Amino acid sequence: MIERPLRIPQADSRTADFALHTLRVVFMGTPDFAVASLDALVQAGVQVVGVITAPDKPAGRGLHLHQSPVKVYAQQRGLSVLQPARLKAPEFLDALRALRADLQVVVAFRMLPEVVWNMPRLGTINLHASLLPLYRGAAPINWALINGEPYTGVTTFQLRHEIDTGDILMQERIPIGGDETAGELHDRMKVIGSRLLVETVRGLAGGTLRRVPQQELEANVKREGPLPQAPKLFTETCVINWQLPVARVHNLIRGLSPYPGAYTLLDGKMLKIYRSHPQPAAPGVPAGQWETDGKTYLRFACPDGYIRVLELQLEGKKRMPVQDFLRGYRPA
Repeated sequence: MIERPLRIPQADSRTADFALHTLRVVFMGTPDFAVASLDALVQAGVQVVGVITAPDKPAGRGLHLHQSPVKVYAQQRGLSVLQPARLKAPEFLDALRALRADLQVVVAFRMLPEVVWNMPRLGTINLHASLLPLYRGAAPINWALINGEPYTGVTTFQLRHEIDTGDILMQERIPIGGDETAGELHDRMKVIGSRLLVETVRGLAGGTLRRVPQQELEANVKREGPLPQAPKLFTETCVINWQLPVARVHNLIRGLSPYPGAYTLLDGKMLKIYRSHPQPAAPGVPAGQWETDGKTYLRFACPDGYIRVLELQLEGKKRMPVQDFLRGYRPA
């Protein structure tokens, strides 16, 4: 259970509007999650003088070069785009300095060297998808769900050497639905986070924000043991262990949906489960054993009940509701 304030108290920022529009900002991000923040800054009238994103990468069967969502948006808006392969490359650093940014904003980008994040006069801020100091790391949305948290949040903070440890600027708490998936939470958080980011930039522009060291907040986190982290997801993370309680299996499934997807084996083939319904009860069958009526349900046993599968994808097939799957499935 996370116990945290909804918002770190802020000073009145009404006088910051003029400063917001004169601030020169460089934005750094790559995936769809970052597009909402970039768009929010543009809509707020912030001078985005440059956008840094990942280089184009080959993708698909034809290995055609794929542009990041941030690059696509930036080009549509006529924003200057840089795509450095190396963040310490002299030519990139020269180009970055030439933008004369007052502030750099990072949303879902790679780790920055100090020569980059320390360049602007106001430094560099980051939007993180958790209530720091909880869930530092690469996959905070997934791990909050996997661990069954009742709520999470978004945080803006000042970058420094150690990952996700800089002084906190603003936070907003977000409740998590009992059956909400990582994809659904992601889509809500990117919008809420984009609004919080604009508030943060406005506060920095007007000099109204109070920066709070994360050590001060750690005392408010009432937990036993170390703070939960959000490490990168690996293949082994996605394997469903049917010996675990129903609630934990259900949380794993929704925490990995839609990507990378929790999976098990069905007749020797990988079966990804995207949506499930926990049915606590004494199953009376070995954990991992599956049952179906061949028409409406497919369920797997855990020690304390069943996981009823609602949406799935069998290896080599498309993602589909369980009823559509059962209509054409014949057990081996």
